[in-house]
Amino acid sequence: MSLTPVDIHNKEFSRGFRGYDEDEVNEFLDQIIKEFELLIREKKELEDKLASMNERLGHFNTIEDTLHKSIVVAQEAAEEVKGNAQKEAKLIIREAEKNADRIVNESLSKARKIALEIEDLKKQSKVFRNRFKLLIEAQLDLLGSDDWDHLMEYEVNASELKSLQEVEE
Repeated sequence: MSLTPVDIHNKEFSRGFRGYDEDEVNEFLDQIIKEFELLIREKKELEDKLASMNERLGHFNTIEDTLHKSIVVAQEAAEEVKGNAQKEAKLIIREAEKNADRIVNESLSKARKIALEIEDLKKQSKVFRNRFKLLIEAQLDLLGSDDWDHLMEYEVNASELKSLQEVEE
C-alpha cells in the first residue's frame, strides 16, 4: 500500500513522557506533505509525459512500419519496372537487328541487281560502239570509194530527159 499526503496529514503519534515537540513534528510533517505532493505531481506529470511519448513512439513506429512497407513496395515496383524495361529493351534490340538484317539484305540484293545492270549496260555499250564504229567505217569506205568520182563524170542533159519524159507519157 502506498503512502499519500492525506495519510501523512492524518497520521497521529502516541504521546510519550518526554516526547517530541508537537509543533515541530507537525511543521516537519507539513513540509513532508508539501514535498510529497510535489513529488506526486511531478510523478503524475512524468507519467503523463511518458504516456504521451509512448503514444508518439507508437505513432512513429507505425509510420516507420508504413515507410518500410512503402520502401519494400517501391523496391519491388522498381525491380518490376526495371525487369519490364530490360525485356522491352531486348525486344527493341531484336526488332532493330531484324530490321537491320532486312535492310542489309535488301541493300545487297539491290547492289547485286545494279551490278548486273551495269554489266549489261557495259555489254550493250560495247555492242553499240562496235556497231557504230562499223557503220562509220562503212560510211568512210563509201565516201572514199571511186564511185563518187564516176558520178561526177556523168553529164546529163536536162532537155533530153524532158523530151524522154514526154514520150513516155
